[in-house]
Amino acid sequence: MNVSKPTDLRPMPLRLFNTLTGQLDTLVPMDGATLRMYACGPTVYDYGHIGNFRTFLQIDVLRRFLELTGMRIHHVMNITDVDDKIIRNAAEAGIPISEYTPRYVEAFFEDMDALRIERPEQIARATGHIPRMVELVQKLAAAGAAYRAEDGSWYFRLSAFPAYGKLSKKDLSGMEDGARVDVDEYEKDSARDFALWKAAKPGETAWDTPIGRGRPGWHIECSAMAMEYLGESFDLHAGGEDLMFPHHENEIAQSESVTHKQFARHWMHVRFLLVDGRKMSKSEGNFYTLRDLLLKGYKASAIRLALISVPYRHQLNFTFDGLMEATNAIERLRTFHQRLVKGAFAAGESPQIQEAAQRAQADYLAALGNDLNTAEARAPIFELIRSANTAIDQGEFLAGDRDAILAVLASFDAVFDVIEDHDAEPTRKALAWAEQAGRMAEVAPELVARQSLSDEAIDALVAERTLAKKQRNFARADQIRNELAEKGIVIEDAKDGVRWKRK
Repeated sequence: MNVSKPTDLRPMPLRLFNTLTGQLDTLVPMDGATLRMYACGPTVYDYGHIGNFRTFLQIDVLRRFLELTGMRIHHVMNITDVDDKIIRNAAEAGIPISEYTPRYVEAFFEDMDALRIERPEQIARATGHIPRMVELVQKLAAAGAAYRAEDGSWYFRLSAFPAYGKLSKKDLSGMEDGARVDVDEYEKDSARDFALWKAAKPGETAWDTPIGRGRPGWHIECSAMAMEYLGESFDLHAGGEDLMFPHHENEIAQSESVTHKQFARHWMHVRFLLVDGRKMSKSEGNFYTLRDLLLKGYKASAIRLALISVPYRHQLNFTFDGLMEATNAIERLRTFHQRLVKGAFAAGESPQIQEAAQRAQADYLAALGNDLNTAEARAPIFELIRSANTAIDQGEFLAGDRDAILAVLASFDAVFDVIEDHDAEPTRKALAWAEQAGRMAEVAPELVARQSLSDEAIDALVAERTLAKKQRNFARADQIRNELAEKGIVIEDAKDGVRWKRK
């Protein structure tokens, strides 16, 4: 299936909520040419869960919309491949972190590809930028904003940055000067001096550097790598809402204490998701990785649509009913697209359909341009599908109308990317992973049945059924339909021929 490329798109501004200013600000490149953006990436201690991927998907919506409207982007994403959890898990596994993290890095990008998330222009691994982090600590020390503790660790002196708290709007006037917290993993409620560099402990991964033997704190890596690739001041910083404080607040303090320039002009934060109305956690039994859902038989495209259908600043309550709604919406899109592509229509154009297509395109772009409102953006597309289907059924749809609507669908899919069917490969890889990991017992039986037939085998059975019907052997035709249905294959008899699809 090929989706036509969108045409006649006029550049339009994006008004995006800016956490720093607390209002919708127009997102424009500082240099008038290329938008420079940094987005916090994964900490690769395990497989990514759907909460992680909601953030990455919403950032994907952002960059795809900007690309759709003609903006050039330089997008940098970090990979945290050294931190407390990684060190702990690697130690428990009895291997160095250099052997522990690669499988999770590979899994992350495999999951990114499954969800159709575009790759950033620059991917930066923390362990590949240790000298840059050390240099930043040295500059902070020279500026009087960093000090060395007795154990050899280095800390940022919060009292040296009076503007601390300007992003999260926290009142830190009662902060105890010089008080420290040694953790950098999840210090979400800390407003005290934080670690820039952690002195080496026995058995831990460490680097020999001019500031001592040790490893970086969590916060320093993003400041160092963002400025390495985007400069001392750039356009947009994005991430999950859990990173706003203290991680992003600390990035601002570290960076601006050295450069005396605004670190990032615009900040975008994606809300948490809930699962069945509760915070996702393993103890609640509602913790899902992408692979968990694929092994339950859900398609990657449906997971993508479900995770982006609620706008990024709204909390998403993820449910399996919602996932089925996304599945059905995608089937409606794909069926309609196939109807347009394979249908035979008389020459000409219908003024009503042409107007409906133009209105749907304008409303779709306006919704995304207004703080990436993906829910409102979907509505005009599905209304256009409804009216077009009615026109086709009544014989009022013409060839020129098809071209107009295909252009609108291409514009929609440039951002949502669910009309073309790319689901087979992620499912195949998930099954191969489950077999290798000894998790086949967790695979939905219908998924195994669905994958047991190749496309060629299905085509052969569909052709046999068609021949049986011509020969009036309806018993065999029904038997084939039922056999395919048991394996998740749906046959559709249409005026323009027989089609089949996997559930």
